[in-house]
Amino acid sequence: MNYSMIRYILAWVFTFEGIFLMLPAIVGGIYGEKQGLVYLAIAAGCLLVGTLSRIRKIKSKVFYSKEGFAAVSLSWIIMSLVGALPFFITGEIPAYEDALFETISGFTTTGSSILSNVEALTHCSLFWRSFTHWIGGMGVLVFIMAVLPLSGGSIMHLMRAESPGPAVGKLVPKVRHTAMILYGIYIVFTLVEIIALLITGMSPFEAMTLTFGTVGTGGFGVLNDSIASYSLASQIVITTFMIICSINFNVYYLLLIRKTKEAFMNQELRYYLGIVFGSALLIAINIKGSFDNFFMAFHTALFQVASVSSTTGYATTDFNLWPEFSKTILVLLMFVGACAGSTGGGIKVSRLVVFLKAIKSEVMSITHPRSVQKVQADGRPLSNDAVRRVLCYLGAYVIIVLASILLISLDGKDMTTNLTAVMATFNNIGPGLNLVGPTSNFGDYSVFSKIVLMFDMLVGRLEIFPLLILFAPGLWTVPKRRLAKKKKNFE
Repeated sequence: MNYSMIRYILAWVFTFEGIFLMLPAIVGGIYGEKQGLVYLAIAAGCLLVGTLSRIRKIKSKVFYSKEGFAAVSLSWIIMSLVGALPFFITGEIPAYEDALFETISGFTTTGSSILSNVEALTHCSLFWRSFTHWIGGMGVLVFIMAVLPLSGGSIMHLMRAESPGPAVGKLVPKVRHTAMILYGIYIVFTLVEIIALLITGMSPFEAMTLTFGTVGTGGFGVLNDSIASYSLASQIVITTFMIICSINFNVYYLLLIRKTKEAFMNQELRYYLGIVFGSALLIAINIKGSFDNFFMAFHTALFQVASVSSTTGYATTDFNLWPEFSKTILVLLMFVGACAGSTGGGIKVSRLVVFLKAIKSEVMSITHPRSVQKVQADGRPLSNDAVRRVLCYLGAYVIIVLASILLISLDGKDMTTNLTAVMATFNNIGPGLNLVGPTSNFGDYSVFSKIVLMFDMLVGRLEIFPLLILFAPGLWTVPKRRLAKKKKNFE
């Protein structure tokens, strides 16, 4: 285990979190809020810790997948623990566990909240709350790889651990350049949406915070009714960018290098868009009686479908009041999630496609024993290891979901509330149904249940295995061979 490299990476995490915390401090200064000084003090503390932690030299820059997974998981935990301090110290969220829940929900782009009155927060806290979505959307370590001159093939382990999807590859030969391209696209989407929302009449503060929640597919708003009170034009812009940012960013890279045909031939893209617009049409037909015309029914349905499928979590209506058919579609979309390589969460469309093809291949193998069956994606055969990883992921997914539902059921809430609470947090969606619906929050859960749901948010964002590896037997112990060697040298 290369502890010095892990320490080095965590030092940079502290440093960049300190830099990020300066932004809400500036916002506090603009609006004359004394809470901004708290953000400034914590930012200074993070910069100091980061600087001191980098004084010791790195023994070796070589590390493997276990170090990469451990570094990524520890980074997200530390970011959350530190990021919750401003909410707690300012007293805007009095209980630290609630502040931590809100912060983890922000960084993991979940959007589930314990707050009943969002509008009571200061501007600097509202900014930080939404900005955590933007930081976590693409991943802070992807950002670090984009701006720091880290080198070596082992850096790919960080990219694989933090980037969502069953398989992560390099867009260009160098990992750093891949990270720069991803963040470049991410920043362009951010700027374009901010400008578009300003054109629709939003204030600069609202345009920025809502954009952070959209391109990061997070869902924290600055008003208690989420997006409901904004204009139709603003809602259309947000709907568009929720869909855009839930698509694999590799597709945009292919468009950037003018491989248009290859981009639109992407199998996952076609399945995902079919699921989104097909689901919106079915819901619109089901709820059209509640609207003056079919256009508004489809617009409302598409917004909620885009919000759930992209795992953003914004709302323009209380879909808790919709017919059971429409609510069932939304729950099913919670399982599916967005595309691999996007900022969205969920199982991912590509995994489900591989899973269904694996079932078909198994059936064909039984009916035609002598035939050779291969699972394919985009016309290329997948290795047995790739298929195995998908099946292992789905198996672990089911076990964690069932265990989480069982644990939070100790609070005595109804099954629909508990099921959708776990689905909303594990899949990084935000609101669920019943007591955790779009007009409610997660504040009524006990501290124990909140810890379970916080774990679900982290394990869902990191796609299970990077976080589970922290509990692997022997991960943090020194191998016996090394201990024997040290003992011999001592003697």
